[in-house]
Amino acid sequence: MNEFFTFLLLSLFVVMSPGIDTALITKRTISTGRTTGFQMALGISTGCLIHTFAAAFGLSAILMQSAIAFEIVKYVGAIYLIYLGLSSFWSKKKSDIADSSQISKRNSAYKQGLLSNVLNPKVAMFFLTFLPQFVNAGSGTIYQLIMMGIIYTILSITWFFIYVFFINYMRDWLLSPKVQKVMDKATGLVLIGFGLKLALEKNH
Repeated sequence: MNEFFTFLLLSLFVVMSPGIDTALITKRTISTGRTTGFQMALGISTGCLIHTFAAAFGLSAILMQSAIAFEIVKYVGAIYLIYLGLSSFWSKKKSDIADSSQISKRNSAYKQGLLSNVLNPKVAMFFLTFLPQFVNAGSGTIYQLIMMGIIYTILSITWFFIYVFFINYMRDWLLSPKVQKVMDKATGLVLIGFGLKLALEKNH
């Protein structure tokens, strides 16, 4: 029971820590509103479930042991994050902002969140190394890993939804030209930074 509470506390700490997911959700909620913020959060959470099942059934272990597979996924994920970051520096016309429905169709927030999470091998490594620490020895290992992954995903989506509500509440202020310019560049730099960090890190 103590291990379970430890798992919950550590999971909450990890979920609430600012990172790539927070930057993506902030950027999307500010630019196109609460609905797309929720979609982004759902995409990221779906990615967590995919990593959970991959870790439970050993796919992540294969990825971590294969240098070529790891490098391919790492660089694809890094390039995607850098692309998302650079997009923050592209000029936005008022007509583009007003036509949010077309933006959503061309650039699905759910798909962005899903790809950014699934294509990050560091997330796979996290699930592969973090969850097994709380598994009880014996039978039902896969079941335990899946249940913990589901709990982690529920914590993630709950926190992300709360965060989106907060950001959306502040959206009118955040959408002022000066603030939006600063936020766009800040989140863009964060995403580019994470992308470069992911690309330059070596697989130990």
